[in-house]
Amino acid sequence: MFEGFEHQQITTSGTTINLVKGGSGPGLLLLHGYPQTHAMWHKIAPRLAQDFTVVAPDLRGYGDSGKPHGDPEHLTYAKRAMAQDQVEVMRQLGFERFAVVGHDRGARVGYRMALDHPEVVDRLAVLNVIPTLDQFERMSGGPSLGYWPWVLLAQPAPMPERLLSADPAAVLDHVFATWPADPAAISDDHRAAYRAAMTHATVAAMCADYRASFHVDREHDADDRNAGRRIAAPLLVVTGAEETQLDDAAEVWREWATAVTATTVPGGHFVPEESPRELLELLLPFLG
Repeated sequence: MFEGFEHQQITTSGTTINLVKGGSGPGLLLLHGYPQTHAMWHKIAPRLAQDFTVVAPDLRGYGDSGKPHGDPEHLTYAKRAMAQDQVEVMRQLGFERFAVVGHDRGARVGYRMALDHPEVVDRLAVLNVIPTLDQFERMSGGPSLGYWPWVLLAQPAPMPERLLSADPAAVLDHVFATWPADPAAISDDHRAAYRAAMTHATVAAMCADYRASFHVDREHDADDRNAGRRIAAPLLVVTGAEETQLDDAAEVWREWATAVTATTVPGGHFVPEESPRELLELLLPFLG
């Protein structure tokens, strides 16, 4: 899947991060979303590795990375903690400053990193998200049906864990049938890999991830908004054309960043797999 890339496990102050690394040149960190792993970058990582040292990790709690238990304060899976993992990973790999591309949950980790660690993020691209605080403020009406993980997975343990663990394949089948514009963009082999990665421990971590967003991530966003903190790095916002609930993403992000470029690509939620060519055409000039 990542020919020419090397697999590594790096221990951070909070957990162990599994990753693949390939290419040479400036550092580029690729952060996946729910319910996937680093495998989601397989269509674009090889091309990016021609110009960059590409690092594609599994986020804390996902794939083959460590899965620390959630805590009552929901700090273990706060995007602040998950961003700290990746700062430490890149530092151990020799990168004090680097570019970040994040999708879904990974985009939330990416923008939190840009706010908490502005000295390390050179450029940031976020795919199919708006900030968590804004996301919660708009979750009502028809589009809310598509946002079921935000509320279901944030319920107190162990109810959502038991539901997902009862038939994780059915959950993934539903996601891959309804979130992409073209379900065939997620191949059978990759669906099988994502199913294999969805262990009981991963399910618990996913729920802890969403609980953190409900309880503390939006508080961290609110603190930044109230303090007037903004993302200093150039920001590229990419949304799938079928994600019509994000039609105003550019306007939302301009309240959070000083230099925003926004555009859409064909497809739905899983941009790197649905529209890899179009995404590369945007990323390569933006990343420079």
